[in-house]
Amino acid sequence: MSRAAEPAAEQERARRALRALADAAPQPYWLDDPGRPAPRPALVGDEHCDLLVVGGGYSGLWTALLAKERDPRRDVVLVEGDRIGWAASGRNGGFCAASLTHGFGNGLARWPDELAALQEQGQRNLDAIEDTLARYGIDCDFARTGEITVATAPHQAEELHEEFARARALGLGEGLTWLERDAVRAEADSPTFLAGLWDRTGVALVNPARLAWGLLRACEQAGVRVYEHTPATRLGARGARVAAATPYGRIRARHLALGTNAFPPLLRRVRPYIVPVYDYALMTESLTPDQLAAIGWRRRQGLSDGANHFHYFRLTADNRILWGGYDVLYHYGSRVSRDHHQRPETFARLARHFFRCFPQLDGVRFTHRWGGVIDTCSRFSPFFGTALDGKAAYAAGYTGLGVGAARFGAAVMLDLLDGERTDRTALRMVRSKPLPFPPEPLRWAGIGLTQWSLARADAHGGRRNLWLRALDAAGMGFDS
Repeated sequence: MSRAAEPAAEQERARRALRALADAAPQPYWLDDPGRPAPRPALVGDEHCDLLVVGGGYSGLWTALLAKERDPRRDVVLVEGDRIGWAASGRNGGFCAASLTHGFGNGLARWPDELAALQEQGQRNLDAIEDTLARYGIDCDFARTGEITVATAPHQAEELHEEFARARALGLGEGLTWLERDAVRAEADSPTFLAGLWDRTGVALVNPARLAWGLLRACEQAGVRVYEHTPATRLGARGARVAAATPYGRIRARHLALGTNAFPPLLRRVRPYIVPVYDYALMTESLTPDQLAAIGWRRRQGLSDGANHFHYFRLTADNRILWGGYDVLYHYGSRVSRDHHQRPETFARLARHFFRCFPQLDGVRFTHRWGGVIDTCSRFSPFFGTALDGKAAYAAGYTGLGVGAARFGAAVMLDLLDGERTDRTALRMVRSKPLPFPPEPLRWAGIGLTQWSLARADAHGGRRNLWLRALDAAGMGFDS
């Protein structure tokens, strides 16, 4: 193709990508399900309980269920401001990872001395999730296929291979397989794939909304009282009990577990540590057998690429492709709003990138487009703590890996509330906090500069500029 013809060809590809979005419904595919449970009533009046759980996503649901499993006599109430699983727990990609540290590299950089213990804890946590789904008969399309991180640029291949080599040298490479170009394209065929690192055992794929709804049913069967459309608006403590105000009532409890994650924390001390960011995704129509054959992907692993601004993608049970990531948006003042759930320019960019990755799927249509808010912290992995004289506990900062790690966080919160020293609470990761983000306007400016620098590194062979190197030295970062 002549140089003059290249812009015209690119414009035509962009137009075709936009046409593929024409009929996409502006809602999460997972929540667009006739099997969605009927709403639970809101709380009207006063309640009393042993444990109050605030938040009806994975953090809250796992906390309530584990609390009843530990002590069936414990009286547990869970309140959710909207619907169970409506936020991040029903909008994510369904990657249920064993990693508690946002990947091997991040864990090695921050907790090298206990990385082996953290990886063991993560694998045990994923095993426990699989066991729980079987015991309670939760059908959420759980499939332990693993995940391949693919390199789409030479420097990404070098970085992935270096990570693979370090993991093997430390005796932590079990389950990892290095894939050269032909080998990775034999697993999923894209002309953009140069190499890949396959974690065979550390990731399962799930239908995230059905996971949340299944946990809801398990909680209610265990005796948890669940109230939807019941936001907790204020917390306080008096004597031996904590109290939470709601729009139409009040709840008094011996202990409280906070699982609000990206939403404005009810505990002031948590606010400096998290920022809410918006992530976006598309879902295709179901692929035909010929379309599936054109891309291979017979083992149905989860996939993500190795860029700073990365994509994550996977097949669903009915052979659709979820395609998400790349843009990670922060709004000044840590603003959280439903207005941010739709962003046409991001959906257009994602569509173009999709057909660049899989040109053999030209003509496939997207049926759903959506966004949602997740919480991130400066170390990319969850942090924990207590408040109100030890009567309240919190876990936050999952940075996109909460599908699996939320169960671990729930167990930590219960350990802290029960005053138990366990192999979880002994971890330095659990006992330490990330560096706080600065106040506005420095927060907004710093995140903007970091985003620009990460994009620049992606475009220049992974070379990190002075700003990114300074953040690395300080142990601080920004990710999704």
